[in-house]
Amino acid sequence: MTFAPRNWTTGEVVTAALLNQEIRDQLNSIFDAWTSYTPTFTSSGTAPSLGNGTVSGRYMKVGRTVHVFIALVWGSTTTPGSGNLSLGLPVTGASSLPGALSATCTTTGTVNFLMGAAPLGNSTSSTGTIWFASPGTIGDWNAWAAGGPTLAAGDTVRVYGTYQSAT
Repeated sequence: MTFAPRNWTTGEVVTAALLNQEIRDQLNSIFDAWTSYTPTFTSSGTAPSLGNGTVSGRYMKVGRTVHVFIALVWGSTTTPGSGNLSLGLPVTGASSLPGALSATCTTTGTVNFLMGAAPLGNSTSSTGTIWFASPGTIGDWNAWAAGGPTLAAGDTVRVYGTYQSAT
């Protein structure tokens, strides 16, 4: 998809190929299927290990708007490493205030669902720190880190939303 429409000139012959390129192809790109990608799974400390867990993502980019969905399913051999955990984005964020993504954590433990958010930094290529609401303290948010929430095989972290890309 192009970012600017064609500049037509006086006397130019409009052909089917030009109309297809400028109108049909632009509209089709908006309605295309989402693109799959494999997000990175990283930490601000010792690297995590995905083990037999899975991480997958898909996105659609229209102009500078990126819609993204990421799912990390914890495996029995997945280890969090140390530090705050983050997931890679498909397209680098804008240089100024690219946005924030929503996050959820579904677990098999006592606290079985947590809501969260991932504020995006300038020119970022990953979610950065994902914050989850504390189940024990109303109004308290905790960074998603090796210490919590504690995940078991089959637990899922999902990150989704819309942000502005750098290009």
